[in-house]
Amino acid sequence: MVNARYRTVFFISDGTGITAETLGHSLLAQFPDCRFRHVRLPFVDSADKVRDCVRQIRNSATNDGLRPIVVSTLVNSSIVAELRQADAQFLDLFEQFIGPLELELGTKSTHTAGRFHGIAESEDYKSRIEAINFTLAHDDGQSNEKLDESDVILVGVSRSGKTPTSLYLAMQFGVKAANYPLIPEDFERNKLPGDLLQHRGKMFGLTITPERLAQIRQERRPGSKYASIENCRYEIDAAHRLMRREGIPFIESTSRSIEEISAKILQKIRIPHTDY
Repeated sequence: MVNARYRTVFFISDGTGITAETLGHSLLAQFPDCRFRHVRLPFVDSADKVRDCVRQIRNSATNDGLRPIVVSTLVNSSIVAELRQADAQFLDLFEQFIGPLELELGTKSTHTAGRFHGIAESEDYKSRIEAINFTLAHDDGQSNEKLDESDVILVGVSRSGKTPTSLYLAMQFGVKAANYPLIPEDFERNKLPGDLLQHRGKMFGLTITPERLAQIRQERRPGSKYASIENCRYEIDAAHRLMRREGIPFIESTSRSIEEISAKILQKIRIPHTDY
């Protein structure tokens, strides 16, 4: 029987902790019946900071009555050794992956803390910043200028997940993603705006169940026609008809994560891989 109590998971890094947290979340997601409390401890790069980590881990064990889990991307061996004085289940991601890579590549890694920080000077980083700026400028149909530069144009009814998906694609993959909300006027004329039609080949649709859409819209505009289940059903049905007629592929976002939605979109638009 799965323990109903929360188990604390620490994500500890000499940098931002985002890598440890991202990989850790992927692992923890395989245990949906367990309950976790997440704590990120970034920039652990000194003896004082690691001792504070040890104190927090020990306090957590006492308060929870369960041994904490520690997901670490620390590279300083002395800091790692001191951290291991705490009683916890350690998942040292560098230890797991760096050794096998050194053997495969036939060379030693730098074991340099914060090595990833140099990304700010890379072309990949600059392209992602450019993509983010493009995506923000083309959010929610704000602008139709330079749509020919877009990698993908997401379409769908209001509140179907276009903006967060667009930003995720831009931030993680450097994809220039515009998005356009399908509105009642589009359904009345049963046609996309002319500025968009010429870019039909770049379009990808997002849809959602009427029930979930109504729930989201009620939080934004409670009691409005915009949020009514009848209107949500009408808009979604009309959007489906419009996208099918225009040959726009679409995916339902209701039960899918942004990561999964984005993977489907990337598979469709086939953005070239980046060399690192």
